[in-house]
Amino acid sequence: MSSIIEAYRRRTPGSARLAEQAGRLLPSGVTHDSWHLTPYPPFIDRAEGSRKWDVDGNEYVDYSGGHGALLLGHGHPAVVKAVVEQMPRGTHPGTCHPLQVRWAELVTKLIPSAEKVRFTASGTEATMMAVRLARAHTGRPKLLRFRGHFHGWNDHMAFSVSSNFDGTPTPGVLPELTEQVVLVDPGDVAGLREALAKRDVAAAIIEPTGASWGQVPVSPDFLAALREATAATGTILIFDEVISGFRCSPGGAQAAIGITPDMTTLAKILAGGLPGGAVCGRRDILDGLEFASEANPGKWKVPHNGTFNANPLSAAAGIAALSIVGETDACRRAIDYAARLRDEIERVLRDVKSPWVVYGTYSGFHLFLNPERQPVTRADIESCGCDYRLFKAVPRATNHKLRVGMLAEGVELFSWPGGPTSAVHTEDDLRRTCDALRRTILAMRDEGDVA
Repeated sequence: MSSIIEAYRRRTPGSARLAEQAGRLLPSGVTHDSWHLTPYPPFIDRAEGSRKWDVDGNEYVDYSGGHGALLLGHGHPAVVKAVVEQMPRGTHPGTCHPLQVRWAELVTKLIPSAEKVRFTASGTEATMMAVRLARAHTGRPKLLRFRGHFHGWNDHMAFSVSSNFDGTPTPGVLPELTEQVVLVDPGDVAGLREALAKRDVAAAIIEPTGASWGQVPVSPDFLAALREATAATGTILIFDEVISGFRCSPGGAQAAIGITPDMTTLAKILAGGLPGGAVCGRRDILDGLEFASEANPGKWKVPHNGTFNANPLSAAAGIAALSIVGETDACRRAIDYAARLRDEIERVLRDVKSPWVVYGTYSGFHLFLNPERQPVTRADIESCGCDYRLFKAVPRATNHKLRVGMLAEGVELFSWPGGPTSAVHTEDDLRRTCDALRRTILAMRDEGDVA
């Protein structure tokens, strides 16, 4: 057996037992695809700040960060206090409550595109609603997406993310639905303009920092061209800021870049790490949710229910988190830490003569595992000069071994591999991460996993 795998198994017998039980109850033993890991993922018992502890008591520097939701780290006192105080007041009144108003006020204050807000229970639901509103507003049938970009798991978005780049449906998705989705390569301005010229596209949706939180970066120049092309053709521009919202800046990527979309989808940091999402944007588009009135005779509204929309616990956590984001330097601290981490990881890779490349923007980092040892540099990637397929074809076995090796060294990476950083990561976290990466790469080299 691999010494890396064996070291991990020795540390995690409790996780092994739980994984065996989970495998009998849950498909592949997980409830989210990115949690799948060979031989098994760690089972986490508790978390605080930038660290978490598994059921065996092992401590990890955390770079999963609640899938990007925890800009303020695990268990921020203000967020915890807000939720604890709300709990006895009610977890589900089943009607309107004051917190939804304050929550919406903060969103409209921070996000440039947000004139009105509709809360949902997740980011996937937010993108579903945004597309529906765009179709209702324009009367057009089609959606334009960029290959490799992730917008949740609903049927309009569940293909051409990590596979099926030709537009064919993934299992369970109707071919008739995929025919209404126009796919364009990220960065292809000519292809974008050609696709929009037919004026049958209701909306174009994009992750403004690039696919999968910048795994495939997108340039500000391309975003500017996208904004120009959509405006010229009456196409609704949707920024999917489920990850980047409140993270690139208090106003999200759109505020940091200076390009305002017609609609924005939000989740993660929005609800302070609890379940919650939102679609926000131009008043005239969001008014599609308004009930018909004498002022609009014969106009039918876009229906929208949702048991946990604006749940008061999520609202309480969201208000606390967004207040901190808007009033402190939390975004800047996370961004600065990520920049230092990328530089130090680059030094490690250079020292051990690894062909891997670290890159990223804002408060995140990615590792390009470069299985073909291509002469690609960090500057090449960050200048958006590389084919998206290069980064989406992550070598699974190598990635699994890397993640297991890092876990055995006390660091959890997200599945890209890489991760979002937080405002509470420390210099000790940075040192531990780089030391763990150095040891893991050398161990993988000894076992023939990397050159």
